[in-house]
Amino acid sequence: MGKTRKKAQKQLSLPSYSNLEYVFRKKKKNYPTNRYIIWEKGEKSMRLTFAIIYILLIILLGVFGAIARKSKKSIGYAVSLLLFSFIVPIMGNLFIVLSSNQLLSTIGSYIYFIGMDLMAFSLFDFTLVYCNISWRKNKKKCYIIYTLLTLDILQYFFNPFLGQAFGMEAITVDGYPYYRLIPHVGQFFHRIAVYIAFFVSLSIFLAKAIRVPRIYAEKYNVIFFTMVVAGIWQSYYIFSRTPIDRSMIAMAVCGMFIFYFSLFFRPYRLLDRMLAKIASQMPEAIYFFDANERCIWANSNGCKLLVIHSDNYESVQHRLAAMFDDLGEGMDHWASKQVVGSGRDTRYFSLKKHLVSDEKYRKIGSFLTIQDNTPDVLKQQRDMYEATHDKLTGMFTKEHLFNVIRSNLDNRKDVDYSIAYFDIKDFKMVNDIFGKDVGDKVLVRVANWIRENARDNWIYGRIGGDAFGVCFPTNLVRLPLVEDKLAKFVISNGTIDQHILMHVGIYHITDPSIDISIMFDRAHLAQTSIKNEYNTHIALYDDKMRDQVLWGQKISTELEDAIKKRQIVPYLQPIVDNKGTIIGAEALVRWLHPTEGFLPPFTFIPLFEKNGMIADVDKYIWRCACEILASWTGEKEKLFISVNISPKDFYFMDVFAEIDKLVKEFKINPNRLRIEITETVMMTDAESRMAILKRFRDNGYIVEMDDFGSGYSSLNQLKDMPLDVLKIDMKFLSKAEDNQKAETILRNILRLSSDLGLFSLTEGVETKDQYNMLNQMGCNLFQGYYFAKPMSVSDYEKLCDAKK
Repeated sequence: MGKTRKKAQKQLSLPSYSNLEYVFRKKKKNYPTNRYIIWEKGEKSMRLTFAIIYILLIILLGVFGAIARKSKKSIGYAVSLLLFSFIVPIMGNLFIVLSSNQLLSTIGSYIYFIGMDLMAFSLFDFTLVYCNISWRKNKKKCYIIYTLLTLDILQYFFNPFLGQAFGMEAITVDGYPYYRLIPHVGQFFHRIAVYIAFFVSLSIFLAKAIRVPRIYAEKYNVIFFTMVVAGIWQSYYIFSRTPIDRSMIAMAVCGMFIFYFSLFFRPYRLLDRMLAKIASQMPEAIYFFDANERCIWANSNGCKLLVIHSDNYESVQHRLAAMFDDLGEGMDHWASKQVVGSGRDTRYFSLKKHLVSDEKYRKIGSFLTIQDNTPDVLKQQRDMYEATHDKLTGMFTKEHLFNVIRSNLDNRKDVDYSIAYFDIKDFKMVNDIFGKDVGDKVLVRVANWIRENARDNWIYGRIGGDAFGVCFPTNLVRLPLVEDKLAKFVISNGTIDQHILMHVGIYHITDPSIDISIMFDRAHLAQTSIKNEYNTHIALYDDKMRDQVLWGQKISTELEDAIKKRQIVPYLQPIVDNKGTIIGAEALVRWLHPTEGFLPPFTFIPLFEKNGMIADVDKYIWRCACEILASWTGEKEKLFISVNISPKDFYFMDVFAEIDKLVKEFKINPNRLRIEITETVMMTDAESRMAILKRFRDNGYIVEMDDFGSGYSSLNQLKDMPLDVLKIDMKFLSKAEDNQKAETILRNILRLSSDLGLFSLTEGVETKDQYNMLNQMGCNLFQGYYFAKPMSVSDYEKLCDAKK
């Protein structure tokens, strides 16, 4: 040891004692020699102590860095880089502390200074991530930091050649040579670059700690203060020129704090305050209990529910037991829905009890949440009611009515049920004449009438419009009594009583398995069989009605094919003048069915009028009439054919365009194809219909009104209608109780038509006396069985030839 020391002294041209020893002896000449020996031994052990400390710090930082690298947290990567960067300058200091060789000390210094740059790099990047600072928004600042640190690292690579950064000087520490830094210009640049990066990171932490709420500042304050301590300690080392850099300990500690606060720290104070705040603001009533089931805290809603003060929880258990039937005693986890109160004071609660245990699963307490679901339950009940009940009448909707009936039939198979379909006669007219408000009152009154007469086991609802449905036990209803009540059913507005006619179709359920909609269809079918009756209010469904429906469906599907095969044919009934001469005919439809035989119009025309297929029949007859007129030559060219136009035709086509197209196609004179309408055509959209009739007359067609006087004819309407011929039905006389009055009215109608410039045509003439009477009254044209029945086209042509 002595030889080595002397050799080092010789190499350094030093005296036999170190500079520090020399200074010490010079200043302390009288200091006892044994005290110097103790000091020297202390310095010797100090270098070894710091070396051991550095090694331990390197190991710890390496382990923590590896843990951070494996962390699944997004900040783990930045933390691991920072911890590994701390290792580099500590490693450099370890070289310096242990080395007595100038080369190794110089290498240690390079490692130390470059490590400081890397540490500044990593610290700055970590700061951005930890403090949620956007790199993209701070590109310029980041580039400045990165550029300064990069230039500093580069300058150290030139130091061996230029010596601009630092040099080394030898001193003796612990009785051995120790090389320490001699700073040059480059070293000052190094310190500036590192300090700038360090202070920027420090400033970011300070700003973040100031700006965030105090409760969040803890995670920033701890790292900030450890960085300040490490910075001060490092600055002290630089300016004091202390041989060993003790500040590395502070930096390592700072790294460990960063490791902990970034990856494992849980702000319990923050969590406690947040949980308390959350619990206080939750809409549920919350009660916390200790392991002995004593209430230790309740939020404001909990206090409000039980009407207690927040500083007195002793009565919580007693009040809860008084309010609720079940509190889950003896159960750790429990839930219940309970109803409190009755009537309008009814409240609905949802209760849940939860166990709180420690890490060893030992019970440390529990908490109870009570949620008042009254608004939600009431809203759900309202929504359910609105979804299943008609808004106007409060009765079941169609869908819900069907569902309830189906459930009842499935669950009560021992009861014999019937289905009733209620319909208000001419309800549309009530709406049109009196307005929708009156119509709504009628519907409400009918609904109330059904409720008043229904029994507890009846099921009823509004099917739609003015239709209502009822399901009732068959043996509990006396139909004659219901008939009598319907006959006397009136509504009143306080001063006027108005009779409302209702028809009811009833289907007795023989097969409960069939669909409910089919049951109501059958009841509806029964109701339609009396829809034009005024003295009969109830009709029972039977299989004949079903057969009629099937018959209607059958011929409806066969119509298209029948037209193609010309099974639908026109029959012509002659029209004569007052001399008995045939001047034309009315085209009437007949069906020569291949299996059913000759079908008269009453077997299928009403059905086609109802389903709209009459439009197809009429278009076909119009074409046939035009074909017939085009085929007639000679004297027959003077004959005309009248064709009927149904009110439904106006809904499905442009009537004038269809007929005029046929007339032009077959090149016939428009006045030979007469247009015959009924007065019911004018019952809806009268103004538009009159415009169409006027268009016919303007284009040379003759327009006839059929069945005048048999329906709702109005003299006011007659004066405005563009007509040429008024057609009168002789049934007008046959239905009259006083024939003298009927003849007087008929005579005046004929005179009126003459005064209005209209031709008169009476149909249904069956006797010679009728013909003579009408002739004397001034009737112009005649049609009826007295002259001829409707006949085929060939028979009509033969009749015309015979008359000629």
